[in-house]
Amino acid sequence: MHIYASHRKFLFLVAMGLCLAAPAGAAFAQGKIGVVQIERIVRDSAPAMRAQKKLEAEFAKREGDLKKVADQLKRMQDELEKEGVTMSETQRRNKERDFGEQSRDFQRRQREYQEDVNVRRNEELAQVIEQANRIIRQIANDEKYDIILQEAAYANPRIDITDKVIKALESSSSSSKPPAK
Repeated sequence: MHIYASHRKFLFLVAMGLCLAAPAGAAFAQGKIGVVQIERIVRDSAPAMRAQKKLEAEFAKREGDLKKVADQLKRMQDELEKEGVTMSETQRRNKERDFGEQSRDFQRRQREYQEDVNVRRNEELAQVIEQANRIIRQIANDEKYDIILQEAAYANPRIDITDKVIKALESSSSSSKPPAK
């Protein structure tokens, strides 16, 4: 029995040694990993903020026009509610029909405006993301990353390279601007 107990103890120690060695081997095999939060890049980077300002300027007139039409429709509705009871049936119906037509036209114009804004926003953000992806690849090459993931349910802050990408984006976009005259 004594030999059997020694044998079991030896096997146990060998098994423990293998278990302890496995995590160390796995750590060496993992390589260098990084994580990037694209959402932060398209929200916080200077190129993304410039794109947002560009869009606001591009669509300011249409937005102002839509606001004027919305105010006009509100006045028409208030007028119908106040004066509708004193109008003749024909006048009230004509005003309601006119209000309905203008309201439908306004809703159509508002949908078209929103679609145009979305298309342009997607175009602008695609450029920012494309530029960010080039920088991410460059960082991966320069710093010997084996893998860089976009978005993660959780990532240890020490492997998050988002700030590094944002800084590189800002320096690359400021160097690509034409000099001020």
